[in-house]
Amino acid sequence: MSRRLAREVVLQSLFQIDFNECEADSALNSALAEHDEFACLNEVQEGEEVSAKAVSCMKAKDYAEKVLNGVLENIQTIDDKLSQYAVDWTVERMPATDRNILRIAVYEMLFAEEKIAPGVAINEAVEIAKLYGSEEAPRFINGVLGKMVR
Repeated sequence: MSRRLAREVVLQSLFQIDFNECEADSALNSALAEHDEFACLNEVQEGEEVSAKAVSCMKAKDYAEKVLNGVLENIQTIDDKLSQYAVDWTVERMPATDRNILRIAVYEMLFAEEKIAPGVAINEAVEIAKLYGSEEAPRFINGVLGKMVR
């Protein structure tokens, strides 16, 4: 289980919150259910020894939960920061996928308890943009985040 997968779950959760105005827990659980990798969460029984795979799965879920809640708690400050560096773009006008990938990266670089190095956060954001964003998304995200860290 990786943090990348946790970030993808957070992206899907934020996207769902944007469009369905649902609660964070509901969006997270829905996103987790979409990934077979998190099926091991259903196998964990109280009092039983937990497999290494289940431990990894629980850590990824916990990380996703921290990032999702952290983004939501700091969303106004994050959006203000993005507005400063996204030339000719308002946060509201950005494609939802790009906006939420940027929010995750900014949270991890500036607000997370365990901050992620800017180079790592930017690389992760660009890689996720390649999977979920438009053809222009990786370049746009790299440009905004690169400007921010200079």
